[in-house]
Amino acid sequence: MREYITVGKVLCPWGVKGQVKVEPLTDDINRFRKLKSVLVEENGALKSFGIESVIFLKKRFVVLKFQGIDSVESAESFRGKYLMIHRKDAVKLPEGHYFICDIIGMDVYNEEDGTFLGKIRDVLKTGANDVYVVALQDGKELLLPAIKEVVKDIRLEENKMVVKLMEGMV
Repeated sequence: MREYITVGKVLCPWGVKGQVKVEPLTDDINRFRKLKSVLVEENGALKSFGIESVIFLKKRFVVLKFQGIDSVESAESFRGKYLMIHRKDAVKLPEGHYFICDIIGMDVYNEEDGTFLGKIRDVLKTGANDVYVVALQDGKELLLPAIKEVVKDIRLEENKMVVKLMEGMV
């Protein structure tokens, strides 16, 4: 499991006082209210930035003001960067729920015969349920709905997911 969890991506500077517009990469946008700081990769190392203020835009985006970042030019250096937090500071998930960063890269196996299918390359957020994009060994993709009828077992410590393929999936 990764030590750090990504909670957002900086899209662009916002306003003239050094704020940045952020795309939340979390199910609960309100978690930004509780953040005291975030980690940003700079020159190959993680640097902590304190959060001065939080503004919500149409329940889709967040505007953050970092301590010590007071101009549009300074805010521009954050464009395209990911905002992370330490796993110990992450929200506690209910049983059976997982962070997307823990799902991506997971090995996927067929429940029926135990064969290796491929690795999860992406997670698509849909209205009803997530969809796991599995990169198959032959270069093709398999889309798996993240529902109990398909996903039978997830073992984070083994980086393994066991699935039951329904008729017509492959």
